[in-house]
Parts: sequence; C-alpha cells; structure tokens
Amino acid sequence: MDDMPRGNKIQRRVLLAIALGSPVGVGAWWLHTQISGRAAPEQHEQRSQRAASPFEVAEAIYDGGLQRGWDDRSWSKRELVEGVPARVSFDSFGGLALHHELLPASFGAVVFRFKAPPAFGEFLSLALIADRQTTERSFPRVAVAGDYLFELADGWKEARVPLVALDPEGKPFLGLTLQARRMVPSDPVLLDKLVLSRGPGGAPTSAAIKTHRSFVTLDCREDAKAISPLIYGIAVGVVSSGETAHRIGGNAMTRLNWDLGNTWNTGNDWFFENVKSDDGGLASWLSGTRASGLQMALTVPTIGWVAKDAVSSGFPRSKLARQRKYDEHRPEAGDGFSEEGKALQPLPPTQTSEPAPPERIQRWVEQLRQRDQLSGGRSVQLYMLDNEPDLWHVTHRDVHPDPLTYDELLDRTLRYGAAVRKADPEAVIAGPASWGWTGYFFSAKDTVAGAMLQPDRRAHGGQPLLAWYLQQLAEHERATGERILDVLDVHYYPQADQVYSAKADPETAARRVRSTRSLWDPTYADESWINEPVRLLPRLKEWVDRNYPGRKLALGEWSFGGEQDISGGLATAEALGRFGQHGLYAAFYWNKPEQGSATYWAFRAFRNYDGKGGRFLDFSVKAASAKQVSVFASRDQTSSHLVLVLLNLDPSYSAELDFELSSCGELELGRSFSYTGGKDGIVGDTGPAKSLSGLTLAPYSINIVELSARR
Repeated sequence: MDDMPRGNKIQRRVLLAIALGSPVGVGAWWLHTQISGRAAPEQHEQRSQRAASPFEVAEAIYDGGLQRGWDDRSWSKRELVEGVPARVSFDSFGGLALHHELLPASFGAVVFRFKAPPAFGEFLSLALIADRQTTERSFPRVAVAGDYLFELADGWKEARVPLVALDPEGKPFLGLTLQARRMVPSDPVLLDKLVLSRGPGGAPTSAAIKTHRSFVTLDCREDAKAISPLIYGIAVGVVSSGETAHRIGGNAMTRLNWDLGNTWNTGNDWFFENVKSDDGGLASWLSGTRASGLQMALTVPTIGWVAKDAVSSGFPRSKLARQRKYDEHRPEAGDGFSEEGKALQPLPPTQTSEPAPPERIQRWVEQLRQRDQLSGGRSVQLYMLDNEPDLWHVTHRDVHPDPLTYDELLDRTLRYGAAVRKADPEAVIAGPASWGWTGYFFSAKDTVAGAMLQPDRRAHGGQPLLAWYLQQLAEHERATGERILDVLDVHYYPQADQVYSAKADPETAARRVRSTRSLWDPTYADESWINEPVRLLPRLKEWVDRNYPGRKLALGEWSFGGEQDISGGLATAEALGRFGQHGLYAAFYWNKPEQGSATYWAFRAFRNYDGKGGRFLDFSVKAASAKQVSVFASRDQTSSHLVLVLLNLDPSYSAELDFELSSCGELELGRSFSYTGGKDGIVGDTGPAKSLSGLTLAPYSINIVELSARR
C-alpha cells in the first residue's frame, strides 16, 4: 500500500510547554539522572610537582571565551561566558565538543587548564574529531592522566596531550571533544587556556581549508511563484527576528476559556491544572500582535470543554490518593498515575471544565469580529481548529480519555468549523492540526490498536486519514454549498535520533541538516523509525489535489532543533527556503528563535539580513544547485531586483560557485552577507563586488547576495 507508513509508534518530541504563545503558566516533564555520592578517585602514585616546559600558542580555542572560528557543539550543561573560565558539568559521561574548519596535523599538543573537585580524580579523556570525507577511521580517545598532567596553584591543573598521541597517523581534524571517561557528579569543572601549541616545525595558526566547486542555475524564464508572507510565522514573538505572524496555539489553547480571558488547563504538560496568567489574556495577545503590524493565527477549541476556574486540577489528591507524583507547588494536583505507574480512571470532565459546544465558540468569534469592526481592520487572519486532536487521549485524557476516530474528527470539524464560518463568513479556517507522521495516515484509535490491526482505517476503505478527511469535506461542500476548510494544517518535527534537541555533536549536526530533505526529497529515506521517504510538502499537495482541490497548506508547528548551533540555523534556513519554493501558505516555528541564536539569524537571513529591513523578496525564482549547496532565489514585482540565500551544508569544505544566470538578463552584484555561527551574527561585506565569478561560501554557512537585473 503506497500510503502506508512503516511503524506505528508515536514518537513525541520533548517540548517546553509554552502556554498559548506566552511564556507563563505551564512547564514540561523531563528525566534527570542523579548520581548519589561522589566518585572515588582512581588509585595512582602521588606525583611530585613538575615544572612544565614553555610552549608557544599556535591556535587558541577557549581563553576567557570561545575564540573566533570555533563553534560549540557540546552536549553537556555548560557556561561559556566571555571573560571568565568555562564552567562544564561532566556528569553522565558529559563533555565538550568544539568544532573548527579543517585543521592540519602539524600542531604540537592540546593544552588546557582545569579545576575539578579532588574526588573526581583523573576523570577526563580527549579525542580529535575526524573529517569523515577524508578518513573512515576515528581518532583514539586518550586518557588525560599520568605524565600528561601538571599541578598548578589553587587546585588548578594543566593538561598537555601530545598531538602524536591523539593523531598517530597525522590526519587533518575538525576540532576536539573533552569528555568524562567515568561517572562523576554534576559539580561544575572550571576550564580555561585551551589551545593548540605550535609543533617542533612550526605549526600554522590557521586551518588549511579545502574547497569544492558547485554549479548554481537560476531560471528566470518561468513564471515566478508568489511567496506567502505567513511562512515566516512563529509561536512567540521576537519582532527583531523579522517574523510576519504569530500563532496562539499549543496544548493549552485546547481548553482556553475565552470568557475568563486567560484561564486554561495545562493537560498532561503539567499535572492537568487549571491556571491563569497575569499578562492580559487573549484580548491583550491579539491587540499586541496587531499593534506590531503582524498577522495572527488563533487556535479555536473544539474538544468541547474549557477550564471552569483557575484552581481545579484533573486528578486531585483528595479524590485520588497515592498517585505517582504531585506538583510540589500545588500538592493537591496529581499526575494521574498510580504509584505503580498505571493510568488512573479520569473523574467526570466537570472536575476541571465546563461545556464549550459550537454555539459558544460562535459567540466568541462574533465578539472578536464586533471588536474588530469598532476598531477597524481584522485581528485574526487564520482560525485553526484546535491543536493535535489525535493526541487528546494523552494530552487531555482527563476530559477526552478515548482515542479520536476518523468520524469524530470529521464531526468536530464540520460542527465547529460551521460555527466559525457563521460568525465570520470571510474567515480562513485551517485543520486538523495533526501532530505528525502517523497522524497523517491513521486515527488515534488506530495507533492505540497498532498498525497491524488498523480497525478505524480499515472501516474507512483503507484510506489514509488526511485523504479521507479531505474527501469528506469536499463532498460536504458539494452537497450543501458550505465550505468549512480553507487550509490543510499539520505539524511536523524530525523523528531521527536527537535531531529535535539541543545536541550538536558532529554526527547529530549532520543528521539534523540532512533531515530537512524529508520536506521535499523523494530519494531521501528518513533516518528514523519512519525509514522511508516522507517528502512532506509534495505529499500533502498531492492529497489536496486528488481529494479537495484548492486547499492551501500550512505547518502549524515545526522545528528542526539545535537552536544555538549553526546546524540548527542551516536547517531552519533550508526549511524557510523550501516553504517558499513549494508554495506553502503558512508556517509557524515552535516556539521562538531566541535572540542571537543560530535560528534567529536564519530568520534574519530571509527577513532582515542587514538590520535595516533587507529581505528575501516576494516571488520565488526557480533555482538549482549541486549537492551540499542549497540556493533559494527571489525577485521583486518588476524582476529588476533579486535576492539569493545560499547555504553551504558541508561542515568541512568551502564551496566555490559557478553560476548560470543568462535567463535573468544582465546582472550586477550588489551587497553580500554571511553567517557562520559566530557571535557577531550576520556580517556584511564592505561594498559591492564587481562580479559573481569565484564567489566562495564558507563551510556550514548561510549567505545572502543581492543582484540587480537589466534586460
């Protein structure tokens, strides 16, 4: 069966729950590994004080701050703050991974100073990072112990590990990892003066950069596609990132009581508690977004229940004793599981909630439109029918314990969508806000039963859920003349191991960048339990074209993780570029690009690369490039101004570009900008160059080029 995904297990990402697009009120669960006691030091002879011989620094890595050209891709908790030693926790075999462009093997040693609790003993190991394109072999991991250590004052030690021990075959390398080689507590270790020393023959102070050539073609003869500004949306606002729209969404919106303004239930994100924020609520969120000149996507509850107050909880201790866990701040609120880990039978929904039938939603939307008419304009551009209903039996199981079926999803879409349409005839309505891959093909009833059984899908002709959903809505419009759905909306997060996380070791970083191919590439088998081509955007478009032509596409939530790492920035830029190429109507990053992060600069590359409003333009120009380089091209209405975003997806090689641009007329190169992951963000050139010939992209970089065309 062509549309059958391999695997049925819902593999959820771990999300920091941000309430309704506002960073208050809810939290998240995650597991903490704690080590009781302290590790005993290794047994070794006490070394006498030895004087370390002088050395010359060839390449500084961390010296009162991470040095230029080095990227932090570590997986441990750490503080790398300018002007002070680094603070690193090495518990759970943690460590640092510091990455650079390709370095030669001609240095003398890796040298650093550190201060750790005495009980840690000789706990560290050091290894270089291999360039997988030049060698299949990994470098040895060397214990930082014995004669490699020198005692300094005040508990500090200096480590000197010869490069010949780390790199016995003399291969180029891409940086180093410093890792615990046994379990130690989480007490922070101070680290500073991390350098590469000059070798006997005089090691160079900069890397020998390898370059490959890449061919880039623009085709300006084809009609350019308009790019929807809504693809640059986010959940939580940082206006300087250049976002165009905000989405009030997430699990909390499913039970937001609009009559109470800012009161909702947190669901399983945080002990099923009713809570209330102090930030003004829905009216304030809408007016704030509108005042910023942005558009708004608003999630509309369709589950049938909303919070009745700001104090109740779904599984109270007074009615359900001996639960697995209670909120330490609200001890009455339990997690809904017995001490043995068994899910407890929910109490009646009225424990926390009151009914919210379609008539109530209609009244709410009518009130919004009345306020808009008084003030002029429109405060909501897109209504989204709830949030991930295929997970209600998990996220909101206190009021909806039964898994959603094909028929229930359609019924709720028809009834609540009709209520929105009656209240706002010009509304743009999106649904069904499915959580991810299995939700596109199966109902929640199917996923609970298992992929082998598929009782709900089999009862509906074996059709994928979204295809059937579109067919039924199309038939409804033909039969009644009532259009319910304007936009097919789904959520998308990568499922490959550790991609949607903060982890940024070289392997995870490369996998994160590759994972973006799941958005479009029919030859890319997803590197996860999915294990087949996802080609998300073409697949969704095909379902629409076959079953309900004319529907637009939206990703109500998406992210590729790694926000602080250049790999996350590259993945974000790649996704934004593909959204424009494939004609997506709307997309909302979850939850926001943090100020100064790599994802923040990826948004800026498309929306405000020069800090003065310079942006990717309004029409997508067909573009092609060789492997490891992505090119996204845009033009203005007159075709006289072009802006390119060029990504080098290779961590080791620069890309020297050759262009074929003859179809675009006579071009002049204007300004150019680049981002390579450094703290300075996007850096501009000093002035316009004279030609594109020989334009070179640094490894792992985002680049912006302006062109002027004369015909």
